[in-house]
Amino acid sequence: MRRLAFLVLMASSAMLASGQDLPLFRAEVHLVEVYAKVFDRHGKYMTNLAKDQFEIRDNGELCTVESFEPVTTGFSCAIMMDRTGSILATLPTIKNSIIQFIDAFREEDSLAIYDFNVRLRKVQDFTQNKGAAKQAVLRAIAGGATALFDSVSEVLLELSARKGKKVIVAFTDGQDNSSFINSAAVMRRAKSLGIPLYFVALGEALKEPKLLETLKEMSEATSGAAYKIEKPSAVNKVFGNISRDLQNSYLLTYVPPTIRDAKWRTIQLTARGLKGAKVIAREGYFPILK
Repeated sequence: MRRLAFLVLMASSAMLASGQDLPLFRAEVHLVEVYAKVFDRHGKYMTNLAKDQFEIRDNGELCTVESFEPVTTGFSCAIMMDRTGSILATLPTIKNSIIQFIDAFREEDSLAIYDFNVRLRKVQDFTQNKGAAKQAVLRAIAGGATALFDSVSEVLLELSARKGKKVIVAFTDGQDNSSFINSAAVMRRAKSLGIPLYFVALGEALKEPKLLETLKEMSEATSGAAYKIEKPSAVNKVFGNISRDLQNSYLLTYVPPTIRDAKWRTIQLTARGLKGAKVIAREGYFPILK
């Protein structure tokens, strides 16, 4: 059954990449999710904002915020580990880094551990048990080629069914050489769903400028971030940055205006009455019509 769902994903993603609209029914339009980080004029997170302090416009039209989750609510984080053969030398470092990263999560946060080479595996379903998540990380064994884009697409699709805040943190050390779909299809899916993507590139991936640019573009489009780890001493700083981002994010949802096609729509999210405040959020989306 999961294989069938994946094949459907591949077919739909191919249509996305070619610019075709998906053959979906248009009975209703999904709520649009917007993740946001707000900084004051000194670059510090603003963590005590309320729902009525935000204003959302969709293609310039003012929309009502339907639901709001402050920074204090927990989130679901899918951690994706590259376990391809090329990562064999750095896998112990990655495992240790992820275990430290897991320690920074709060009691209200949930974690799932995935690993991937030519196939994606969920080695630990979402749990608040940090010990179980760490054991899943330690079980990873390197081998095989890299299907990064296929794997990210599948996790995006799976996470879209979960309620509340959600995020993907993916580690890779090489160029994608085995995916059925391309980066353009993943990009469109990411922009449709708006789930924040955080990428951590290391090893051979650092020699792939096109890949690094793709990861940067994908993450920025979803209000995430992409990082390069060029030396072990940078690991703690990178994970610290990601942890702070995740724990200082708001989630707002709204019903968009009437949508008649799947063309790109802009999102403008502002914070009312906060002089000098900077809001980081997705700038738009491709509608998913049902």
